Amino acid sequence: MPADRAYDIVLFGATGFTGGLTAEYLAAHAGPDVRWAIAGRDRGRLEAVRDRLTALDPALAELPLLHADTGDTASIEAVATMTRVVITTVGPYARLGEPLVAACARAGTDYVDLTGEPTFVDEMYVRHHEQAVRTEARIVHACGFDSVPHDLGAYFTVKHLPEGVPLRVEGFVRARGDVSGGTLESALGIFADPVRMLRAERARAAAQPRPAGRRARISRRPAPHARVRGWALPLPTIDPAVVVRSAAALERYGPDFSYGHYLAARRFATAAGLAAGSVALLAIAPVKPARNLLLRLRRPGEGPSETVRARNWFRVTFVGEGGGRRVVTEVSGGDPGYGETAKMLAESALCLALDELPDTSGQVTTATAMGDALIERLVKAGLSFRVLRAG
Repeated sequence: MPADRAYDIVLFGATGFTGGLTAEYLAAHAGPDVRWAIAGRDRGRLEAVRDRLTALDPALAELPLLHADTGDTASIEAVATMTRVVITTVGPYARLGEPLVAACARAGTDYVDLTGEPTFVDEMYVRHHEQAVRTEARIVHACGFDSVPHDLGAYFTVKHLPEGVPLRVEGFVRARGDVSGGTLESALGIFADPVRMLRAERARAAAQPRPAGRRARISRRPAPHARVRGWALPLPTIDPAVVVRSAAALERYGPDFSYGHYLAARRFATAAGLAAGSVALLAIAPVKPARNLLLRLRRPGEGPSETVRARNWFRVTFVGEGGGRRVVTEVSGGDPGYGETAKMLAESALCLALDELPDTSGQVTTATAMGDALIERLVKAGLSFRVLRAG
């Protein structure tokens, strides 16, 4: 990684809801030796963020403010060349994200975001992975609730199972959370163009090499109810794809690895309601008038209050089996969509900037790029990774 950059970390999108929480986390936890800045297109709004941060730490009164606009390629290129790591919370990524990915891939700059948009991630792999490999940039998508607890939770589980044997892991998600305007827009965007999604998935499958002599796959079979003492619904999120990409990259996952990803519900009525909501979202997303009407419920930049976020939580239980052994683990924390996402995103950037890590480059996952180092950081920051049962 280039050592002669002006900054260790630049946060792009600090004037948004989750970006603002990420800025506050960096203000509280980055430390005085980390050189960081915030970037955006509206200097007045950046100054307002800096004023808020200065109230938390007077030393941030001189925090650098950088101009960056996704519609201004020169400004994006400038930001990418002056820092070692870029954090971006500017979405929807499928519409706004590529200029920064491309700039980081060209400049050899590490990149993290909080996208859960599979189309965007697949398209970025096809268009920019090879360039990032050549410049040794690490492009790490999905560094928030999508998909850190699931990717690192599966990795943590695998490390408690035998080596060199077929392994099966299932993840069961329980959570209470709220949706910001930006997240709602991204979620609707994921399903708005299913043809583009399928095309991107196929293009990536054709471009990405498979591991020699090994197999890593998503399990789509129903999970037994006994696993969760309730109902388990397959989750159509980016998370299982990220887990399987980690498994394909790391031999520790064994010669034949499968992963199933489920939403767990105690009661049938809850499960049925969630399933109906998912079907409704799939139906609404491609219809522009209906999509626009739904987006009015919460505008980009808006999000739940601190009081509401304090009541939120998540818990992901993993069941791993292989080589005659069975282990149950758990990753848990507070507000999944915002408080903990800001923490995960910021700690991912700090990990890339400061820690001794495996040699990786190109588009990589959190488990592949950061693994144990990021787990250690997150545990120190208050998340829980623990073994519940082993045998």
